[in-house]
Amino acid sequence: MSLLNWHLVLRKDMGDLTKFAPIQRKFDPSFKLMKEQSEWASNILGDNQTAKVYYFSTDEYAKKTVLELSNSLFGWVFPDLPEDLSFFKEGEDWLATNSHESECYIMTSDKNEIAKINAIKGLTYEWERGKVRAVKKASKNKRMSKHSRPWENVN
Repeated sequence: MSLLNWHLVLRKDMGDLTKFAPIQRKFDPSFKLMKEQSEWASNILGDNQTAKVYYFSTDEYAKKTVLELSNSLFGWVFPDLPEDLSFFKEGEDWLATNSHESECYIMTSDKNEIAKINAIKGLTYEWERGKVRAVKKASKNKRMSKHSRPWENVN
């Protein structure tokens, strides 16, 4: 079983973050830690800015809550929700979402995962440094397919 964790980001430069407290409380059972960072899986801030990056365990409770709050990877965007839902496999970036750009990157060199990526209809991908960089553009309201739900595709 692979170690898979994930994060959400609240950027301090985008307004009042206190409105997200009820959403944060929903994830309390899966919460691991929060770090102030200028860089995370899908973004780098300049001008010495930082964001609050919240890390969570991937478990059934988190899965249910993520799907309850948004049915799209790209639905995780300010002002409605925290941004940049991203997953890590064995401590490395695995699926990184840049929500406001509607981009998703899947970093893998695993042949089984690459086969699953190839099976996703409508997916555009590129090879980058020996790994698949998958970019899927979709509307905020497009429902995640079974194949785009990372917790269902990792063995």
